[in-house]
Amino acid sequence: MQFAVPPRKSPHPLPGARSSRLPLYRRKQLKTIGLFAFALLVILYLLTHLSSSSSSIATPAGTAGPVVIVTLLDREHWSESYINKIVANREDYAKRHDYTNFFATYSEYDEAVGDAPKSWATIPAVRHAMAKYPNAAYFFHLSPHALFMNPSKSLKSHILERNQLESVMLKDVPVVPPDSIIRTFAHLREKDVDFITTQDSEDLTPSSFVLKNGDFARYLLDLWFEPLFRNYNFQKAEIHGLDHIIQWHPTVLARTALVPQRALNAYSKDSRGAGPDGTYQDGDFLIRFPGCDDMEGKECAELEPYYIIWQKKLKSIRS
Repeated sequence: MQFAVPPRKSPHPLPGARSSRLPLYRRKQLKTIGLFAFALLVILYLLTHLSSSSSSIATPAGTAGPVVIVTLLDREHWSESYINKIVANREDYAKRHDYTNFFATYSEYDEAVGDAPKSWATIPAVRHAMAKYPNAAYFFHLSPHALFMNPSKSLKSHILERNQLESVMLKDVPVVPPDSIIRTFAHLREKDVDFITTQDSEDLTPSSFVLKNGDFARYLLDLWFEPLFRNYNFQKAEIHGLDHIIQWHPTVLARTALVPQRALNAYSKDSRGAGPDGTYQDGDFLIRFPGCDDMEGKECAELEPYYIIWQKKLKSIRS
C-alpha cells in the first residue's frame, strides 16, 4: 500500500519498551558538555580570526593599476646590464599607462617547482602577483626575453576592449597548430573570455598571456600547476601542459581566446618557430626572442638592436 505521507509513530509505547526520557542528572551533564564545546569553538574562532587579522596587517595587499605586468628574472645567471634593460622597458611602459610591474626571480619558487624545469615558475609567480594585488583587473605575464616596442599603445586599447578582442579572436581554429582535432569555439564572445594567449607554428605560447582576475584565474593556475603535469616530463614543460589542459578540458577552452601571434607575441626575424604572419613588423605591440630562453650566458645579443630601436622611439615621442 502507498502512503501520501509517512505513517506517524504511535503515541502508545509498546509493552516493555524503555522510556526515551533521560534522567535529570544525565540531561544536566549533556547540557554542561554542550556549553563547554560551544565555548571552545568560540575561543578557537576568535584565535583564528585574530591571527588572520594580524597577518593581514603585517603583509597588506598592494595597490595596483588595472593591469599588473608579471616578469620573471634570473638574477643568478643574467648580467645586471641585461636585467636593467628589461626592467627599464617594463617600467617606462607601465608608467605611461598607469599599470603596475611585478618583478620576481625564478629562485623564489624553487621549492614550489621542485625537480621540474624552472620555467614552471611562471605559474606560482602569477599567483604571487594575484595575492599581492588582489584588486587588479588583469595580470599580463610577459617573457623577460621580450620588449614593448609600441610604447603609446595600452594593453586595454590593443586587446582588452570588447570590440577589439571580438575582432581579433581566432574562432574555429585548431587549438594546437597545425591540425589539432580540438578547435576553438566558434560562438565565443568577449564577455566569456578570462584567458588570452597566442600560438606559434607548433604550440600554444604561454610566454605571453593575459589572465582576468577572478575565480577562473585561480582555478586555471591551480590546475596547470598540478604535480601530475609537472612530473609528467612533457617535452616542453608547462607549454605542453597547457596544450593538454586546453584541448581536453572544455571548461578551460570555453574561457580561452586565441589571438594572432603578432598581437601579443611577435617573434624576431632571427627566431625559429613563428606561425604564419608571426614575425615582428615595425609598429607591432611587442617583440619576443625565444632563442634567448635557453641562453647560458649573461646576455642575449639578439635583444640589443631592438632595445636601441626602442630607445630611439622614446626620444621621438618625447621630442
